[in-house]
Amino acid sequence: MRFNLFKQSDIPEKYRSNFSNLYLDIAWYGVLSGTVVNFINVYATRLGASGLQIGLLTAMSAVVNLFLAIPAGHWISKRHTGRAVFWSSVVFRIGYLLFIPLPWLFSNQGQIWALIILTFLMAIPLTPLGVGFNALFAESVPERFRARVAGTRNVTFAIAYMFTSLIAGYILKNAPFPGGYQIIFVIGAFGAAMSSYHIYHVTPVQDDTAPLPTPPTVDPDQTTESSRGIRSLLRLDIWKTHFRNVLVALFFFHFSHYLSSPLYPLYNVNVLKLNDSNIGNGTAFYYLTVLIASTQLGKVVQKYGHKKVTGWGVAGMAAYPIMLAFSQNVWQFYALSFLGGFLFAMVNGAYANYMLENIPAHDRPSHLAWYTIVFNLALLTSSIIGPLTADVMGLAPALILFGVLRILAGLYLLKWG
Repeated sequence: MRFNLFKQSDIPEKYRSNFSNLYLDIAWYGVLSGTVVNFINVYATRLGASGLQIGLLTAMSAVVNLFLAIPAGHWISKRHTGRAVFWSSVVFRIGYLLFIPLPWLFSNQGQIWALIILTFLMAIPLTPLGVGFNALFAESVPERFRARVAGTRNVTFAIAYMFTSLIAGYILKNAPFPGGYQIIFVIGAFGAAMSSYHIYHVTPVQDDTAPLPTPPTVDPDQTTESSRGIRSLLRLDIWKTHFRNVLVALFFFHFSHYLSSPLYPLYNVNVLKLNDSNIGNGTAFYYLTVLIASTQLGKVVQKYGHKKVTGWGVAGMAAYPIMLAFSQNVWQFYALSFLGGFLFAMVNGAYANYMLENIPAHDRPSHLAWYTIVFNLALLTSSIIGPLTADVMGLAPALILFGVLRILAGLYLLKWG
């Protein structure tokens, strides 16, 4: 297998700086993810958090994003995309610094609620960051290179995530609680800062081979004074286009995906009795296969297209929660982690490009704002419904049910997306 994803000799000079900074951005984000993001729910679980509290760690940001997504889209559309994304990332990631002193300031339950509140506040700048980054990616990477860049970003992220999760697991195994977590919070905050630094150096470029964007058609029904109010703000006209089908399909994907997320730390800690080192090792195995699969993403997408890769990948991701429900020891967890990364790499590398293929180039912020709303609605509802369902059914039956829903979501995307 020729490993040439990082080769840039065949890429026009004017694109190379953007691609390099996009790779370094995701590498440092992998450091943040392999430390803080990877272990924050585990930390909350060890503090005594309930399933509902873990769900709220995710749901709080979703609530904010639901209300701010459309205003954020308008805000992004009137500004330089790169600068808007950069400053949003800076303000958002300052919040990670505030995780560090929490053990010195609060009791266990106090820390859990402090984390929930901080997550809520951090969601305010996260909204324009989420809306804007996909637009920045589209502006800075010509369409013919997007699958390649997305695959390389997956590889870079996987390498950084894999090594930092191993290091974090080692630190947490050997450092006293909660000091070990404070160390990985420091490492994660540094990674966040470096990621923002490289986002600053990503700039929009003109793709010489692409046709000029078609200006938006003026709808006579929308030229009245009243229509410039609600309609221009909400952009309800987007729901009259084919993009509506894409939004609905992505809602089902994200909803089925995140239903089981609050259950993983509960199952891993309380049922499988995994320690932090086991969880770090499992994450490393997972992202090792993400790395391997990502090297083939460009070829797979070229053969089947972003939509098919996304749809079949979503259906295949059902294997993870279903197989986890039948796991009984750490070795089965490791095997599952090793297998789970393949399909995640395909979906993670393809679904954003599948979405971008269905968005007109002249109107990305507004379309991405609606995607942000759909994403966060799925995130909010699944983060609450998932733990409540597990309380009624039990962890293992709920994981199996949520796996079946992933299959249905993938088939829906293939049929109607």
